[in-house]
Amino acid sequence: MNAYVNSVLNNLANYNQPVFLQAATEVIRSLEPILSTQKKYEEHAILERLVIPEKTTIFRVVWIDDAGKANTNLGYRVQFSSALGPYKGGLRFHPSVNLDVLKFLGFEQIFKNSLTGLMIGGGKGGANFDPKGKSEAEIMRFCQAFMSELAKLIGATTDVPAGDIGVGGREIGYMFGKYKQITGHYDGTLTGKGLKWGGSLARTEATGYGCVYFADEMLKKAGQGLQGKVCAVSGSGNVAIYTIEKLHAFGARAVTISDSSGFVYDKAGIDVALLKEIKEVQRGRVSDYAKAKKSAEFTPASKYKSGTNGVWSVPCDGAFPSATQNELSLQDAKTLYKNGCRFVAEGANMPSTLEAIEFMLAQKDFFFAPAKAANAGGVATSQLEMQQNASMTQWSFDEVDKKLHAIMKNIFHNSYETAKEFKYKGNLLIGANIAGFQKVADAMIEQGYC
Repeated sequence: MNAYVNSVLNNLANYNQPVFLQAATEVIRSLEPILSTQKKYEEHAILERLVIPEKTTIFRVVWIDDAGKANTNLGYRVQFSSALGPYKGGLRFHPSVNLDVLKFLGFEQIFKNSLTGLMIGGGKGGANFDPKGKSEAEIMRFCQAFMSELAKLIGATTDVPAGDIGVGGREIGYMFGKYKQITGHYDGTLTGKGLKWGGSLARTEATGYGCVYFADEMLKKAGQGLQGKVCAVSGSGNVAIYTIEKLHAFGARAVTISDSSGFVYDKAGIDVALLKEIKEVQRGRVSDYAKAKKSAEFTPASKYKSGTNGVWSVPCDGAFPSATQNELSLQDAKTLYKNGCRFVAEGANMPSTLEAIEFMLAQKDFFFAPAKAANAGGVATSQLEMQQNASMTQWSFDEVDKKLHAIMKNIFHNSYETAKEFKYKGNLLIGANIAGFQKVADAMIEQGYC
C-alpha cells in the first residue's frame, strides 16, 4: 500500500468510527493510482484535510409530544466540503443516526456531488428521532424544533439540505415553513419541496431512475442491455420503487422488494402500481403487498419470507441494493454470482461491504456500479431544483428527466474513461473515486489552505 495512504488510514483507525472508516478506506485505497503519480496531493495534505469535516455541529432538539411531555433528541449537521459549492446533502431521521453514520454519508457526498459536474459541496445531517409511531402533530413539532437550530447553519448559497431516510415531503414542508418563519426568506435552502411551492418534478423518481440509467450505460458499454434481464431489488422506499419502475420501462423484470421485516419474491414482476399504493398511500409493509397479490383474482401469488438477506438468494441477472448500508455481504455476493447474477448497481449509500466489493471486482465477467456514481441522480436533481428556485421557474417532468439522464450518462463515461486512463479499464469504483476526488482536490489546492 502507498505509504501516504497507509499513514492516513492508520490515523483514521484511532477515531473509533467504524462506518466512516469503512467509507474512507474504500475511497482512499482506490486513489493509490493517482496519489502515486501526482505528488501534489500529498504535498498539500489533501487526504488529511478531506477526512475532517470543515464544520460539525451537534445540537439538542427538545419537542413536546401529544401527552404534553418534553422529549429530547440529538441533532447533527456535518458540513464536510465546500470546495465546489454550498454544502449539499440530506437529513436523516432514524434511531441509528449518530456522528459515525453521518460522517460516512457526508464523506461519500463529497465525491458523489463532484461527479455530477454541478457546483455543490458535500454534507449530511439528521437526528436520532424515529418518525414511526409518531402522530402528525408530533412529527410537525419535532421538525419545527429541529429547524429552530438548523436554521442557524443553512442558506441558499451556504448549505442546502434535502431529505433522506425518515425525511420525505411532509417533513421537508414542516421544516421549510419554520425556516421561512425564522429567516423571512423564501428561497431554495431546502430541496425536496412540494411541487406547489418550489419543488422539482422528477425529484422523487430521480435516484431510482438515475441508477437504472447508469446501469444501462454500463451494460451497453459491454455490448449488452437491460432488455429481458431479471433483477433483484432490495428496499421498498423511493429508490427501490422508482428503480423498479424504470427497469420495467427498459424491458427488464424486477422480481423482489424488501423491508426491515422480510422480502417478497414476485416471479411475474413487481406490480409497481400496487407497490406505490401500499407504500406511498397506505404506508404499509411489503408483507401487505404479498397479501394483496394473493387475494387478487387471476394474479400469480407472491411469496413473502421473513429476514431481509434472502432477497439476494433469488436467481437473477442483476441486483440493485437500494435499502441501506452494508446490506450486501461477501456471502451475499457469492450467492448472487453462483445463481447467475453478473452485475450490481448500488442504489443505496454504501450497500456493499468492502469484502463483497473486492469479490465482485475480482470476477472478470462481472460489472459493478458503485453507489457514489450510480445513485447520484437524487442529489443531481436536487441541484436542478436549486437552479429552478434561483430563476423562479419550474421545468417540465420531461425536461428534468432529460437533464438527469444526461448527467448519469456523463458520470458513467467520466468514471469509465478515468479508470481507463489509470490502466484500470472497467473498474468503475476506481474511476468514479479518482474522477470525483481530482476535481475536489484541485479546487482545494487552488483555493489555498482554508
